[in-house]
Amino acid sequence: MDSGFRILSVGEAARAIATTVRADEQLRDLWVEGEVGRVTISSAGHAYFALKDDRAQLQCVWFRDDRVRSPFQPQTGLRVVAHGRVDVYEAQGALQLYVDSIQPSGVGDFAIRFEQLKAKLAAEGLFGSERKRPLPQRPAVVAVVSSPSGAAWKDVCQVFARRWPLTRVVLVACQVQGDGAPESIVRALRRIERHVGQLTEAGRAADAPALTIVARGGGSAEDLWAFNDERVVRAIVAHTLPVVSGVGHEVDVTLTDFAADVRAATPTAAAELVVPDRAEFASALARGAERMRVAGGRAVVAALRELEAERRVLDRLNPAARLAASRQLAGDLLDRATRALRVRLANVSAAEDRLAAALPSIALRLLGERRAALAEAAAALGVLGPQATLERGYGIVRRAADDAIVRDPAEVSAGSRLRIRVARGEFPATADDPRSAPG
Repeated sequence: MDSGFRILSVGEAARAIATTVRADEQLRDLWVEGEVGRVTISSAGHAYFALKDDRAQLQCVWFRDDRVRSPFQPQTGLRVVAHGRVDVYEAQGALQLYVDSIQPSGVGDFAIRFEQLKAKLAAEGLFGSERKRPLPQRPAVVAVVSSPSGAAWKDVCQVFARRWPLTRVVLVACQVQGDGAPESIVRALRRIERHVGQLTEAGRAADAPALTIVARGGGSAEDLWAFNDERVVRAIVAHTLPVVSGVGHEVDVTLTDFAADVRAATPTAAAELVVPDRAEFASALARGAERMRVAGGRAVVAALRELEAERRVLDRLNPAARLAASRQLAGDLLDRATRALRVRLANVSAAEDRLAAALPSIALRLLGERRAALAEAAAALGVLGPQATLERGYGIVRRAADDAIVRDPAEVSAGSRLRIRVARGEFPATADDPRSAPG
């Protein structure tokens, strides 16, 4: 045996084949179209089948997690387009297509273009949730990009008339399918941007909230393809106003749905999404008014309670009330003092009576003598008093101007008014010139 050759084991050969297959970029991400052979579902839920044409066949594995999420399931004899990667199952040396999605062959070309463009735009961040804008709650103006002859425009108008007629709906007509539709949609979006000021000023305010709805009824993948156009997607992402996508039926998905700020299942759903229901709004207003009434009543009751508490505090601090309380207290104290004094006097009188009864007669005589001496002293003091002096013929002279007693003639001038008091009364007088008086 030539030493230059190395014999590989079966496992090594399988590993070398697998390494070569995995290194091929084309085999990591490819679409394959063919007819489905017999389909087998394992107990684990994985699907095994072959894709074949008139020249070859390729074994396929579709794992359960991917299979149960798909709305379409392969059946024997159907022609389908499968997406996945090619790899080698080394344990059996089998070359297989590991499928992650599958769809009918009729839309295969569209699906491939759809997924490729979706991946490209998603990588640029055009579908990121961080760039999505919130919708105004009650828009004053809604611009609808749609065909004037389509059912979508009529459905949107009916919804607005029924739910919220206060919103002004403006149709921006465009072509929604066929050649030239993407350019027509882009032009409609740009027309809205040029006239945003005029739209929002429509009878309300310059800052009135507005948004745009892109609407089209259902159709085939080819009919809806204008809404997968890259130009349309970029125009929606760059649009001045928030955009709601209402394209197709509920099962239809376009790139416009990913680019818009909000996706609605249908044009009717889009219209219902952007405006409130006036009946629900009126009911909410009534409930809010009732809550405000109850809250206002509670606030008034609480304020009245606080006011009453403050009034009671002020009443206690009122000077008139405090003065009345003090007067009442003083009256009570005076009554108590009066009663106490009466009791004390009664006790003193009783003590005097007891003392008088107990003193011997000599003490009574001494008391009489003391009282007589006291009367004599009072009489002597009376002789020395002013009245006694007046009784002896003297008088007291006062100046009428200031009621001062005159003790010296120099204290009066000629013509001064005088008042002279004598023992039995008082009379007026006028002073002469002291110099003319006789010596």
